Amino acid sequence: MVGKGRTISAGATAADYRYCAALQRRFGKSYYFATRFFPAALRPHVHALYAFVRVPDQWVDEPAGISREEAQRLIDCYEADLRRALEGEEVESPVLRAFAQTARQFHIPLRYMTDFLDAMRRDLHCLRYHTYAELEGYMWGSAGVVGAMMLCLFRSHHEQLLPYAVRMGEAMQMTNFLRDVGEDWRRGRVYLPQEDLERFGVTEGDIAQGRLSEPMLNLLRFEIERTRALYREAEVGIALLPREYRYPVLLGSRLYAQILYRIEANGYDVFRQRARTGTWEKVWLAWRCWRQQG
Repeated sequence: MVGKGRTISAGATAADYRYCAALQRRFGKSYYFATRFFPAALRPHVHALYAFVRVPDQWVDEPAGISREEAQRLIDCYEADLRRALEGEEVESPVLRAFAQTARQFHIPLRYMTDFLDAMRRDLHCLRYHTYAELEGYMWGSAGVVGAMMLCLFRSHHEQLLPYAVRMGEAMQMTNFLRDVGEDWRRGRVYLPQEDLERFGVTEGDIAQGRLSEPMLNLLRFEIERTRALYREAEVGIALLPREYRYPVLLGSRLYAQILYRIEANGYDVFRQRARTGTWEKVWLAWRCWRQQG
């Protein structure tokens, strides 16, 4: 049991896990809300996983004047420190101390961690994806492996469940891409596949100007429906999870999928309005999911 000032295990303290929880509370409000419904013993490890992926993602997406070369260096150092922490060596980062302990305790494969960090490196130089298949390759590292690592925390990592966990990661990642079209453009990136832009007659000039033309609306509708299909496919696997994890996973899925409805409610304006769910909306969804789980 985690308590104030108590050591969870060698190399990681309760303070390290509280630091991770604070990161999730600040930057991942929907994830944090759903995490509160996991069994108490698991919550610190979910916080640690979130914090592990949040730190390099922030270097890539919110650089605050950091050059691509500096971001690359930071990620390389982060990976080197991760490997040291996994070997039981002392590192300065509270996130890596906590996550390394979690990774050892739940036997998270190293390749999931390195695939994620490779995806973060890819973000520094790959700014367009021609096909959805190419984007799927990126999403494996940026999001699919996170679903796979969650299965490790549930001690349910096996071939039957892995495809559902990967689909959940893809659904949430696609939701991010749709919500952040304008923000990503300002970072120099377009995640929506070029083949889809061409199919619907949308140009990068339309994105640059935030033009909500009929072609743009049709493109966004198409991508939203594709993403909802991913959520539906992913949620089939929830019934296969141990019972104590089903509700928070379903809630996390529904909370994030609700962002798609907020995009629609905002008139598909993904350039000037950030789609987000409010506190009462989260509570309402929590009740709806509880009723569904029965």
